[in-house]
Amino acid sequence: MSNRYSRHLRIPEIGERGQQLIADSRVLVVGSGGLGSPALLYLAAAGVGVIGIVDHDLVDISNLQRQVIFNEDSVGLSKTDLAAQRIRELNSTIEVRAYDTLLTRDNALKILSDFDVVIDATDNFATRYLINDACVLLGIPYVWGSILRFDGQISVFGHGNGPCYRCVFPQPPEPGTVPSCADAGVIGSICGVIGSMQATAALALVMGLHSPLAGSIGVFNALDMSFDKVPIHRNPECMVCGDTPTLTELIDYPEWCSASDHSIPRRELQQLLRERDSGATDFVLVDIREVAETHLGMIPGAIHLPMSELQTVDQLDAHIQKVCGPGDIIFYCASGYRSAILIRALTDAGLPNVRHYPGGFSEWSSV
Repeated sequence: MSNRYSRHLRIPEIGERGQQLIADSRVLVVGSGGLGSPALLYLAAAGVGVIGIVDHDLVDISNLQRQVIFNEDSVGLSKTDLAAQRIRELNSTIEVRAYDTLLTRDNALKILSDFDVVIDATDNFATRYLINDACVLLGIPYVWGSILRFDGQISVFGHGNGPCYRCVFPQPPEPGTVPSCADAGVIGSICGVIGSMQATAALALVMGLHSPLAGSIGVFNALDMSFDKVPIHRNPECMVCGDTPTLTELIDYPEWCSASDHSIPRRELQQLLRERDSGATDFVLVDIREVAETHLGMIPGAIHLPMSELQTVDQLDAHIQKVCGPGDIIFYCASGYRSAILIRALTDAGLPNVRHYPGGFSEWSSV
Protein backbone atom coordinates (compact mmCIF):
# COMPACT_ATOMS: atom_id res chain seq x y z
CA MET A 1 0.00 0.00 0.00
CA SER A 2 2.80 2.42 0.89
CA ASN A 3 4.17 2.73 -2.66
CA ARG A 4 1.06 2.53 -4.81
CA TYR A 5 -1.01 4.95 -2.72
CA SER A 6 1.82 7.03 -1.29
CA ARG A 7 0.32 10.29 -2.54
CA HIS A 8 -2.87 9.49 -0.66
CA LEU A 9 -1.02 8.49 2.47
CA ARG A 10 0.70 11.87 2.63
CA ILE A 11 -2.63 13.70 2.87
CA PRO A 12 -3.52 14.18 6.56
CA GLU A 13 -7.25 13.79 5.86
CA ILE A 14 -6.65 10.39 4.25
CA GLY A 15 -3.55 8.63 5.57
CA GLU A 16 -3.52 4.87 6.14
CA ARG A 17 -6.94 4.85 7.76
CA GLY A 18 -8.58 6.65 4.84
CA GLN A 19 -6.86 4.42 2.31
CA GLN A 20 -8.06 1.35 4.17
CA LEU A 21 -11.60 2.71 4.10
CA ILE A 22 -11.26 3.13 0.35
CA ALA A 23 -9.99 -0.45 0.02
CA ASP A 24 -12.94 -1.73 2.08
CA SER A 25 -15.54 0.23 0.11
CA ARG A 26 -17.93 -0.88 -2.62
CA VAL A 27 -18.95 1.69 -5.26
CA LEU A 28 -21.41 1.08 -8.10
CA VAL A 29 -21.26 3.12 -11.30
CA VAL A 30 -24.44 3.05 -13.39
CA GLY A 31 -23.38 3.92 -16.93
CA SER A 32 -19.89 3.56 -18.37
CA GLY A 33 -20.14 6.35 -20.95
CA GLY A 34 -19.03 9.97 -20.83
CA LEU A 35 -19.35 10.37 -17.06
CA GLY A 36 -18.80 6.75 -16.11
CA SER A 37 -15.50 6.45 -18.00
CA PRO A 38 -13.45 8.93 -15.92
CA ALA A 39 -15.28 7.97 -12.72
CA LEU A 40 -14.40 4.29 -13.16
CA LEU A 41 -10.77 5.02 -14.01
CA TYR A 42 -10.21 7.21 -10.96
CA LEU A 43 -12.07 4.88 -8.59
CA ALA A 44 -9.91 1.98 -9.76
CA ALA A 45 -6.72 4.03 -9.52
CA ALA A 46 -7.69 5.10 -5.98
CA GLY A 47 -8.01 1.47 -4.91
CA VAL A 48 -11.75 1.13 -4.27
CA GLY A 49 -12.10 -2.47 -3.13
CA VAL A 50 -15.18 -3.44 -5.13
CA ILE A 51 -16.34 -1.54 -8.22
CA GLY A 52 -19.61 -2.40 -9.92
CA ILE A 53 -20.49 -1.43 -13.49
CA VAL A 54 -24.02 -1.44 -14.88
CA ASP A 55 -24.48 -0.87 -18.60
CA HIS A 56 -26.15 -2.65 -21.49
CA ASP A 57 -24.83 -0.82 -24.52
CA LEU A 58 -22.29 -1.42 -27.27
CA VAL A 59 -19.51 0.99 -28.13
CA ASP A 60 -20.24 3.22 -31.11
CA ILE A 61 -17.64 5.25 -32.97
CA SER A 62 -19.41 8.46 -31.84
CA ASN A 63 -18.73 7.50 -28.20
CA LEU A 64 -14.96 7.85 -28.55
CA GLN A 65 -15.14 11.67 -28.49
CA ARG A 66 -15.79 11.54 -24.73
CA GLN A 67 -15.89 7.94 -23.43
CA VAL A 68 -12.16 7.67 -22.77
CA ILE A 69 -12.22 4.20 -21.27
CA PHE A 70 -12.69 2.77 -24.80
CA ASN A 71 -10.61 2.83 -27.99
CA GLU A 72 -11.16 2.26 -31.71
CA ASP A 73 -10.89 -1.51 -31.32
CA SER A 74 -13.82 -1.34 -28.87
CA VAL A 75 -16.42 -0.34 -31.47
CA GLY A 76 -19.29 -2.82 -31.59
CA LEU A 77 -18.33 -4.55 -28.33
CA SER A 78 -19.95 -4.57 -24.89
CA LYS A 79 -19.23 -1.45 -22.85
CA THR A 80 -19.57 -3.30 -19.56
CA ASP A 81 -17.08 -6.03 -20.45
CA LEU A 82 -14.55 -3.60 -21.89
CA ALA A 83 -14.80 -1.16 -18.98
CA ALA A 84 -14.36 -4.02 -16.50
CA GLN A 85 -11.30 -5.29 -18.36
CA ARG A 86 -9.78 -1.81 -18.54
CA ILE A 87 -10.00 -1.06 -14.82
CA ARG A 88 -8.77 -4.56 -13.93
CA GLU A 89 -5.69 -3.79 -16.04
CA LEU A 90 -5.30 -0.49 -14.21
CA ASN A 91 -5.48 -2.07 -10.76
CA SER A 92 -5.26 -5.84 -10.30
CA THR A 93 -5.91 -5.58 -6.54
CA ILE A 94 -9.57 -4.55 -6.91
CA GLU A 95 -12.68 -6.66 -7.47
CA VAL A 96 -14.85 -5.72 -10.44
CA ARG A 97 -18.48 -6.78 -10.76
CA ALA A 98 -19.89 -6.31 -14.25
CA TYR A 99 -23.65 -6.21 -14.84
CA ASP A 100 -24.30 -6.26 -18.57
CA THR A 101 -27.98 -5.46 -18.20
CA LEU A 102 -30.45 -2.61 -18.13
CA LEU A 103 -31.19 -1.36 -14.63
CA THR A 104 -34.91 -1.94 -14.09
CA ARG A 105 -37.38 -1.96 -11.23
CA ASP A 106 -37.02 -5.75 -11.18
CA ASN A 107 -33.25 -5.84 -10.54
CA ALA A 108 -32.34 -2.42 -9.12
CA LEU A 109 -32.79 -3.18 -5.42
CA LYS A 110 -30.88 -6.46 -5.68
CA ILE A 111 -27.92 -4.89 -7.51
CA LEU A 112 -27.69 -1.64 -5.55
CA SER A 113 -28.01 -3.30 -2.13
CA ASP A 114 -24.50 -4.76 -2.46
CA PHE A 115 -22.84 -1.31 -2.57
CA ASP A 116 -22.05 1.55 -0.19
CA VAL A 117 -22.27 4.40 -2.72
CA VAL A 118 -23.83 4.68 -6.17
CA ILE A 119 -22.62 6.99 -8.94
CA ASP A 120 -25.38 7.95 -11.36
CA ALA A 121 -23.61 8.38 -14.69
CA THR A 122 -26.71 7.87 -16.82
CA ASP A 123 -28.23 10.08 -19.49
CA ASN A 124 -31.98 9.52 -19.25
CA PHE A 125 -34.63 10.57 -16.77
CA ALA A 126 -36.23 7.16 -16.31
CA THR A 127 -33.00 5.64 -14.95
CA ARG A 128 -32.24 8.70 -12.83
CA TYR A 129 -35.57 8.43 -11.01
CA LEU A 130 -35.12 4.67 -10.67
CA ILE A 131 -31.67 5.14 -9.07
CA ASN A 132 -33.02 7.84 -6.78
CA ASP A 133 -35.94 5.80 -5.52
CA ALA A 134 -33.92 2.61 -5.11
CA CYS A 135 -31.16 4.43 -3.19
CA VAL A 136 -33.65 6.15 -0.89
CA LEU A 137 -35.42 2.87 -0.18
CA LEU A 138 -32.07 1.21 0.57
CA GLY A 139 -30.61 4.16 2.48
CA ILE A 140 -27.61 4.50 0.11
CA PRO A 141 -26.12 7.89 -0.85
CA TYR A 142 -25.52 8.51 -4.51
CA VAL A 143 -23.60 10.99 -6.62
CA TRP A 144 -25.53 12.47 -9.53
CA GLY A 145 -24.02 14.13 -12.57
CA SER A 146 -25.39 15.65 -15.75
CA ILE A 147 -23.76 17.24 -18.79
CA LEU A 148 -24.95 19.06 -21.91
CA ARG A 149 -23.00 21.14 -24.44
CA PHE A 150 -20.61 23.24 -22.27
CA ASP A 151 -22.44 22.79 -18.96
CA GLY A 152 -22.19 20.24 -16.18
CA GLN A 153 -24.01 19.68 -12.89
CA ILE A 154 -23.20 17.49 -9.89
CA SER A 155 -24.70 16.78 -6.48
CA VAL A 156 -24.77 14.22 -3.68
CA PHE A 157 -28.29 13.00 -2.93
CA GLY A 158 -29.65 10.85 -0.13
CA HIS A 159 -26.81 11.64 2.27
CA GLY A 160 -27.65 12.17 5.92
CA ASN A 161 -30.79 14.25 6.16
CA GLY A 162 -30.15 15.88 2.81
CA PRO A 163 -32.48 16.01 -0.19
CA CYS A 164 -32.98 13.34 -2.81
CA TYR A 165 -33.30 13.89 -6.55
CA ARG A 166 -37.09 14.04 -6.31
CA CYS A 167 -36.92 16.84 -3.72
CA VAL A 168 -35.39 19.03 -6.43
CA PHE A 169 -37.05 17.52 -9.50
CA PRO A 170 -40.39 16.02 -8.35
CA GLN A 171 -41.54 15.25 -11.88
CA PRO A 172 -39.69 14.56 -15.14
CA PRO A 173 -39.76 17.36 -17.72
CA GLU A 174 -42.30 17.29 -20.48
CA PRO A 175 -41.07 15.17 -23.40
CA GLY A 176 -39.24 17.35 -25.91
CA THR A 177 -38.37 20.15 -23.49
CA VAL A 178 -34.89 18.94 -22.52
CA PRO A 179 -32.55 17.77 -25.32
CA SER A 180 -30.20 14.86 -24.83
CA CYS A 181 -26.49 14.92 -25.67
CA ALA A 182 -27.34 12.91 -28.78
CA ASP A 183 -29.55 15.77 -29.96
CA ALA A 184 -27.79 18.87 -28.59
CA GLY A 185 -24.17 17.71 -28.35
CA VAL A 186 -21.58 17.93 -25.58
CA ILE A 187 -17.93 18.90 -25.46
CA GLY A 188 -16.11 15.72 -24.56
CA SER A 189 -13.73 17.18 -22.00
CA ILE A 190 -16.55 18.37 -19.72
CA CYS A 191 -17.43 14.71 -19.18
CA GLY A 192 -13.96 14.29 -17.71
CA VAL A 193 -14.50 17.26 -15.39
CA ILE A 194 -17.85 16.12 -13.98
CA GLY A 195 -17.04 12.39 -14.00
CA SER A 196 -13.82 13.02 -12.06
CA MET A 197 -15.73 15.15 -9.58
CA GLN A 198 -18.22 12.32 -9.13
CA ALA A 199 -15.38 9.92 -8.32
CA THR A 200 -13.95 12.45 -5.84
CA ALA A 201 -17.33 12.89 -4.15
CA ALA A 202 -17.73 9.09 -3.87
CA LEU A 203 -14.27 8.75 -2.30
CA ALA A 204 -15.13 11.46 0.23
CA LEU A 205 -18.31 9.58 1.15
CA VAL A 206 -16.59 6.22 1.72
CA MET A 207 -13.91 7.90 3.86
CA GLY A 208 -16.50 9.71 5.94
CA LEU A 209 -15.23 13.14 4.93
CA HIS A 210 -17.46 16.19 4.72
CA SER A 211 -19.44 16.25 1.49
CA PRO A 212 -19.94 19.89 0.45
CA LEU A 213 -22.24 18.84 -2.39
CA ALA A 214 -24.86 17.36 -0.06
CA GLY A 215 -27.47 20.10 0.06
CA SER A 216 -26.31 21.89 -3.07
CA ILE A 217 -25.95 21.43 -6.82
CA GLY A 218 -22.59 22.35 -8.32
CA VAL A 219 -22.92 24.03 -11.70
CA PHE A 220 -19.88 24.17 -13.99
CA ASN A 221 -19.69 26.30 -17.15
CA ALA A 222 -16.79 25.40 -19.41
CA LEU A 223 -17.07 28.56 -21.50
CA ASP A 224 -16.13 30.91 -18.65
CA MET A 225 -14.63 28.24 -16.35
CA SER A 226 -17.02 29.18 -13.54
CA PHE A 227 -18.26 26.88 -10.79
CA ASP A 228 -21.23 27.89 -8.66
CA LYS A 229 -23.15 26.08 -5.95
CA VAL A 230 -26.93 26.36 -5.74
CA PRO A 231 -28.44 25.48 -2.32
CA ILE A 232 -31.13 22.77 -2.32
CA HIS A 233 -33.20 21.43 0.56
CA ARG A 234 -35.01 18.27 1.53
CA ASN A 235 -38.72 18.47 0.85
CA PRO A 236 -40.68 17.08 3.85
CA GLU A 237 -43.52 16.35 1.43
CA CYS A 238 -41.32 14.46 -1.05
CA MET A 239 -43.14 11.36 -2.26
CA VAL A 240 -40.15 9.07 -1.61
CA CYS A 241 -37.98 10.62 1.15
CA GLY A 242 -40.51 12.91 2.84
CA ASP A 243 -41.99 12.59 6.31
CA THR A 244 -44.90 10.51 5.01
CA PRO A 245 -43.68 8.96 1.73
CA THR A 246 -46.30 7.72 -0.71
CA LEU A 247 -43.88 5.91 -3.03
CA THR A 248 -42.70 2.85 -1.14
CA GLU A 249 -41.84 0.54 -4.03
CA LEU A 250 -40.31 0.89 -7.47
CA ILE A 251 -42.55 1.70 -10.42
CA ASP A 252 -42.43 1.44 -14.22
CA TYR A 253 -40.10 4.39 -14.84
CA PRO A 254 -39.93 4.53 -18.66
CA GLU A 255 -43.72 4.60 -18.84
CA TRP A 256 -43.99 7.15 -16.00
CA CYS A 257 -41.42 9.49 -17.54
CA SER A 258 -43.07 9.41 -20.95
CA ALA A 259 -46.63 9.63 -19.67
CA SER A 260 -48.53 11.36 -22.47
CA ASP A 261 -51.56 10.73 -24.65
CA HIS A 262 -49.18 10.94 -27.62
CA SER A 263 -46.31 8.72 -26.45
CA ILE A 264 -45.93 5.00 -26.81
CA PRO A 265 -43.73 2.81 -24.58
CA ARG A 266 -41.33 0.29 -26.06
CA ARG A 267 -43.33 -2.82 -25.24
CA GLU A 268 -46.48 -1.38 -26.85
CA LEU A 269 -44.55 -0.50 -30.00
CA GLN A 270 -43.15 -4.02 -30.12
CA GLN A 271 -46.67 -5.43 -29.82
CA LEU A 272 -47.99 -3.13 -32.55
CA LEU A 273 -45.16 -4.16 -34.89
CA ARG A 274 -45.99 -7.82 -34.33
CA GLU A 275 -49.68 -7.14 -34.98
CA ARG A 276 -48.84 -5.21 -38.14
CA ASP A 277 -46.73 -8.11 -39.40
CA SER A 278 -49.68 -10.46 -38.87
CA GLY A 279 -52.11 -8.07 -40.56
CA ALA A 280 -54.08 -7.39 -37.38
CA THR A 281 -53.40 -3.64 -37.47
CA ASP A 282 -51.82 -1.02 -39.69
CA PHE A 283 -49.79 2.11 -39.04
CA VAL A 284 -46.67 3.87 -40.35
CA LEU A 285 -43.47 4.01 -38.30
CA VAL A 286 -41.33 7.02 -39.27
CA ASP A 287 -37.66 7.60 -38.44
CA ILE A 288 -37.08 11.39 -38.41
CA ARG A 289 -33.33 11.31 -37.71
CA GLU A 290 -30.94 12.76 -40.24
CA VAL A 291 -29.33 10.59 -42.92
CA ALA A 292 -25.97 10.41 -41.13
CA GLU A 293 -27.65 8.98 -38.03
CA THR A 294 -29.27 6.06 -39.81
CA HIS A 295 -25.94 4.30 -40.37
CA LEU A 296 -26.41 3.08 -36.79
CA GLY A 297 -29.50 1.23 -37.97
CA MET A 298 -33.27 1.72 -37.94
CA ILE A 299 -36.17 0.09 -36.17
CA PRO A 300 -37.33 -2.73 -38.48
CA GLY A 301 -40.30 -1.73 -40.60
CA ALA A 302 -39.71 2.04 -40.36
CA ILE A 303 -39.55 4.50 -43.23
CA HIS A 304 -37.12 7.43 -43.19
CA LEU A 305 -38.25 11.06 -43.30
CA PRO A 306 -35.58 13.49 -41.99
CA MET A 307 -37.01 16.21 -39.81
CA SER A 308 -34.74 18.79 -41.48
CA GLU A 309 -36.80 18.45 -44.66
CA LEU A 310 -39.89 19.71 -42.85
CA GLN A 311 -39.59 23.50 -42.54
CA THR A 312 -43.11 24.63 -41.61
CA VAL A 313 -46.12 22.99 -39.99
CA ASP A 314 -48.17 23.27 -43.19
CA GLN A 315 -45.37 21.77 -45.25
CA LEU A 316 -44.83 19.15 -42.58
CA ASP A 317 -48.52 18.21 -42.55
CA ALA A 318 -48.69 17.96 -46.33
CA HIS A 319 -45.44 16.02 -46.61
CA ILE A 320 -46.47 13.51 -43.96
CA GLN A 321 -49.88 12.99 -45.51
CA LYS A 322 -48.23 12.43 -48.89
CA VAL A 323 -45.61 9.99 -47.63
CA CYS A 324 -47.52 8.26 -44.85
CA GLY A 325 -51.15 8.56 -45.85
CA PRO A 326 -54.10 9.32 -43.55
CA GLY A 327 -53.61 6.44 -41.08
CA ASP A 328 -51.94 6.27 -37.68
CA ILE A 329 -48.32 7.44 -37.59
CA ILE A 330 -45.64 6.80 -34.96
CA PHE A 331 -42.47 8.90 -35.06
CA TYR A 332 -39.11 8.32 -33.43
CA CYS A 333 -35.70 10.02 -33.37
CA ALA A 334 -32.52 9.30 -31.39
CA SER A 335 -33.83 9.91 -27.88
CA GLY A 336 -37.33 11.39 -28.08
CA TYR A 337 -36.47 15.10 -28.06
CA ARG A 338 -37.07 15.87 -31.74
CA SER A 339 -40.04 13.52 -32.04
CA ALA A 340 -41.71 15.22 -29.05
CA ILE A 341 -41.24 18.63 -30.70
CA LEU A 342 -42.70 17.26 -33.92
CA ILE A 343 -45.69 15.74 -32.15
CA ARG A 344 -46.42 19.03 -30.39
CA ALA A 345 -46.35 20.91 -33.70
CA LEU A 346 -48.58 18.35 -35.42
CA THR A 347 -51.16 18.13 -32.65
CA ASP A 348 -51.27 21.93 -32.35
CA ALA A 349 -51.97 22.00 -36.08
CA GLY A 350 -54.85 19.57 -35.59
CA LEU A 351 -53.32 16.50 -37.21
CA PRO A 352 -54.93 13.40 -35.63
CA ASN A 353 -53.56 9.93 -35.02
CA VAL A 354 -49.93 10.87 -34.41
CA ARG A 355 -47.78 9.44 -31.61
CA HIS A 356 -44.09 9.13 -30.84
CA TYR A 357 -41.73 6.63 -29.24
CA PRO A 358 -39.87 8.71 -26.60
CA GLY A 359 -37.17 6.08 -26.04
CA GLY A 360 -36.01 6.58 -29.61
CA PHE A 361 -33.44 4.51 -31.42
CA SER A 362 -31.04 4.84 -28.48
CA GLU A 363 -33.34 2.86 -26.21
CA TRP A 364 -34.44 0.45 -28.94
CA SER A 365 -30.86 -0.49 -29.86
CA SER A 366 -29.68 -0.81 -26.25
CA VAL A 367 -31.90 -3.78 -25.39
